[in-house]
Amino acid sequence: MPFVRRDGELCANEVPLATIAGAVGTPTYVYSWPDMAARYRRMASALRPLAHRICYAVKANANLAVLARFAALGAGFDVVSGGELERVLQAGGDPGRVVFSGVGKSTADIDFAIKCGIDCLNVESASELKRIEARAALLGRRARIAIRVNPDVDAGAHPYITTGRKESKFGVPPGEAGLLYRQAARAEHVDVVGIGCHIGSQISTPAPYLTALGALLALRDTLAREGIAVAHVSIGGGFGVAYRRRDKALDLRALGRRLAAALADAPGPPPTLLVEPGRALVAEAGVLLARVEYLKPGPGPRQPGFAVVDAAMNDLLRPALYQASHPVYAVRAAAQRQRWHIVGPVCESADCLAEDRRLGLEEDALLAVGAAGAYGFTQSSNYNGRPRAAEVLVDRDSFAVVRRRETAADLWRLERTA
Repeated sequence: MPFVRRDGELCANEVPLATIAGAVGTPTYVYSWPDMAARYRRMASALRPLAHRICYAVKANANLAVLARFAALGAGFDVVSGGELERVLQAGGDPGRVVFSGVGKSTADIDFAIKCGIDCLNVESASELKRIEARAALLGRRARIAIRVNPDVDAGAHPYITTGRKESKFGVPPGEAGLLYRQAARAEHVDVVGIGCHIGSQISTPAPYLTALGALLALRDTLAREGIAVAHVSIGGGFGVAYRRRDKALDLRALGRRLAAALADAPGPPPTLLVEPGRALVAEAGVLLARVEYLKPGPGPRQPGFAVVDAAMNDLLRPALYQASHPVYAVRAAAQRQRWHIVGPVCESADCLAEDRRLGLEEDALLAVGAAGAYGFTQSSNYNGRPRAAEVLVDRDSFAVVRRRETAADLWRLERTA
């Protein structure tokens, strides 16, 4: 575990969180690199029976220090914008190991991806394929593509993070995908290299992946009989993590075994398997460090009070956006535990980071909101004129600020009064 108590005080690896707060202030995101690296290696081990590539989903945590270290481990990357592709390049990532997803790629995004020579553009509509072909022809280059298939699989997650149902904006149905592959195979400036899907997030069992993989392999077999070869198959990401005690994390070893069996039974040469995890590699390796500003009594004797902290929904949006639940810890617990709603200073009733938690708190105490390494800073904003938090990376017994805290001047640096 990356966050453990030593002499009663919560630490990131061997560094007390209080030491980080004293040096950097709060709110601050704190990430454990050893934990991220260990999770990557465990995932690679689980998939070792297969020819595979792990493409880290940049949207989960896009800090350059994190990206650079994943690149050094041999990771590829899954990006969903030109800006994320720029980040991968700035971090030293290999564009030849990048896949580019997303339903709304702009002309500038497509041109940039083609010029960089990325491994694959994941096509999500007939119109997008037409644009990619036209831009590749104009640039005098060849665009490598896969079709993102929407297999109509219900992954059982929150509606906002379910992406594989037919009602979703993502991907195309298998029948339409077949037509697009035939069109791409005839195109002069397009190379077909893969097939893929992404069915959602927080998936806790292998079954939905196996169902989706079956649909992909059936289409791949049909294409092979028509002379259209597909070298890689992507099942996307969305591997579940346990935010709460009752949550069930995805068993990666069980997933690896079942994928290996399914691919072994598939006709034709075995494809390279691509997976695109984000949360599973970084969520539990991070906390949002905050300080208690005020303690307010609840509205009644049996109701929780309010612990008003200096972090807010602009720093961590998930509880307000998805009704997500994160663990919360007192960095150094006070003796008497009481029930508290953990709320921020933003002028919205939705600004509640956690509800009804039993904690020993006092004013000026430090809190750590757990499992905040994914979709924390990347979804943060400057709402209510709040500068965004600092980011700190811990490596065993040392730490470094890998993104400084914003200042008020940063908020209006790009603006003019007239």
